Amino acid sequence: MEADMSEPKAPGEDNLKSLHKIAAILDCFSTTHRAMSLADICRQTGYPRSTTHRLLASMREVGLLDQDRERERYRLGIKLFAYGNVALANMDLHREARPYAEALGRVTGLSVHLAVFGGERAVVIHRAEPAPGGLTPLNLLENAPVHCTSIGKAILAYQSEAILDRVIGAGLQRYTDSTITTGEQLREELRKVRERGYAVDNGEHQPGLRCIGAPIRDQFGRVFASISATGSIMQSPAEREASIAAMVMHHAAQISAQLGYSVSSNSSS
Repeated sequence: MEADMSEPKAPGEDNLKSLHKIAAILDCFSTTHRAMSLADICRQTGYPRSTTHRLLASMREVGLLDQDRERERYRLGIKLFAYGNVALANMDLHREARPYAEALGRVTGLSVHLAVFGGERAVVIHRAEPAPGGLTPLNLLENAPVHCTSIGKAILAYQSEAILDRVIGAGLQRYTDSTITTGEQLREELRKVRERGYAVDNGEHQPGLRCIGAPIRDQFGRVFASISATGSIMQSPAEREASIAAMVMHHAAQISAQLGYSVSSNSSS
């Protein structure tokens, strides 16, 4: 009898593959794709219909997904919202940066966004509004494209070539007539970001809005987050760019220092 020469599977290998598939299904959902059918998810993940249906049923059972009354479309489950709130509460950036985000909103009179890099998009974890009476709470984490927002470009400018290649390879979606849609244009834009220390979104993501963002570094000097000030063209005209940028960079530097970043220690290492 011929011996079985196939390599034995490592313990838990099947479970790990299933976990990757579950993560891929969750990645299908976004603020623009809130509800998806089985066919939609199969098409986006490339998984067989039977496998996808089995995973969706399990995810629904544990609360990761909800299904509408017609049982045709799936949505992210409320349990993920609970997990997100726990993650935010335990995140040093969210805790340490909030006072600085609020202060930046007051001194600029603009909306302030705080974001972390999620690998391909910027995840907004806090929003501060300059309106009297305090903040408008951010109850829904938002994914922002990194190639056409100031919070995204402020982070992307300091990532590795491999990450930049992945972002470009995934496609640079056009949102307005001003959106950068080619890798060559994006690389040149990111060079300017590094040169001046801040990023600008001049109606590239949403028409009529101008945003200025600056990078936030961790204790090792790595850029993993950013903060931005956003307003209408009237609130944030081109003449205000230099003064707003100075305030945004100042508050970004304060947050970085609060997280343990030191310019002198990192430059000498």
